[in-house]
Amino acid sequence: MLKEFKDFAAKGNFFDMAIGIIMGLAVGKVVTSFVTDILMPPIGLLLGKTDFSSMFIDISGKGYSTLAEAKAAGAPIITYGSFINTIIDFLIVAFVIFMLARQVNRFKATPIPPKDCPFCFSKVPAPATRCPNCTSELPSQ
Repeated sequence: MLKEFKDFAAKGNFFDMAIGIIMGLAVGKVVTSFVTDILMPPIGLLLGKTDFSSMFIDISGKGYSTLAEAKAAGAPIITYGSFINTIIDFLIVAFVIFMLARQVNRFKATPIPPKDCPFCFSKVPAPATRCPNCTSELPSQ
């Protein structure tokens, strides 16, 4: 079992995955900061000086005026403003990943489909000039 783990850890995919996770966490922090500190204040200003991070619903019924008061009292609250920020974070990260995957897929080489040998009807790699099965010369395409 230890040998299997060493083989798995030594593969390039393991390290690529680890690097991807670390980079994803770092990008997530940057996006969270971007949404919270740069994107949401102007949107809140356009919507009547609304601070999304302080929006909450007090379900205790005591009527706390600020989020800080409700949290200090330990009241049950629903912080839907933070949820809105998190949704925007997710949408930005998902869009960036989509754009990145789209670019990577553009650069992947599309495989050339094999051609058929007109003599033995076997599949032959497209750049081949002779059939590997019957050794006939193939016409150029």
